[in-house]
Amino acid sequence: MDKSIALAAFGALGQPTRLDVFRLLIMAGETGMSAGQIGETLGVRQNTMSANLAILSRAGLTRSEREGRSIRYFADMDGVRGLLAFLMEDCCGGLPELCQPVIDEIACAGPRTSTKPDEGTTGR
Repeated sequence: MDKSIALAAFGALGQPTRLDVFRLLIMAGETGMSAGQIGETLGVRQNTMSANLAILSRAGLTRSEREGRSIRYFADMDGVRGLLAFLMEDCCGGLPELCQPVIDEIACAGPRTSTKPDEGTTGR
């Protein structure tokens, strides 16, 4: 991943509602969620949700699949992997053992600090 793509991803995640959407889709996993489900869960209007989902998609953080007349959204794990690899590319100065706690944390092996996607954010 190059710097400009990483910056687009960080920009997309730099807004509270989009960060909440992204975290919710990460938690939803392979089942994903419809835009209506996401909006209802987070208390966000449909037009606002559509705009936020479009920004996350352009940043390579989400993907969608049409299901009849509705669209299901998913976290794009290839995009997530690329962003994490970009961040960790030069991690720990060649001492991989120093990176292990971080790797454990992002691999769901470490302690969780929050289970709600909107915990710690303000505003929508």
